[in-house]
Amino acid sequence: MEAEDNRKANLDNVAKDILYKTLYKISFSKIKMCKTANEIWEKLTHLCEGNEQTKEKKLSVAVQKFDNIKMKTGKSLHKYDERIGAIINELNALGNVYSNKEVALKVVRVIPNEWDVM
Repeated sequence: MEAEDNRKANLDNVAKDILYKTLYKISFSKIKMCKTANEIWEKLTHLCEGNEQTKEKKLSVAVQKFDNIKMKTGKSLHKYDERIGAIINELNALGNVYSNKEVALKVVRVIPNEWDVM
């Protein structure tokens, strides 16, 4: 039993060390009082994701970004692809996944008139 406790304590120390090394100083100051890696993880999750109300607001903003995105006249398709990709990644992270078909339809709908001939 003692060997198992030692193994768990060692794994916890390794996990804490990894978390400590990956945090910015400002984040470290917010979690330095946590005793276990699990406590650190829970605290970071709460700090980064917020509560349910915060998550809903973030999702609402991301959906609005997706709905309102337009390809700017004179801008490259590559830049537009980067912008829409970032929004899609944000939506996925918040649990709102659009199908490839929905994204493709959005891309086609917002391409400027100068692209119609192509």
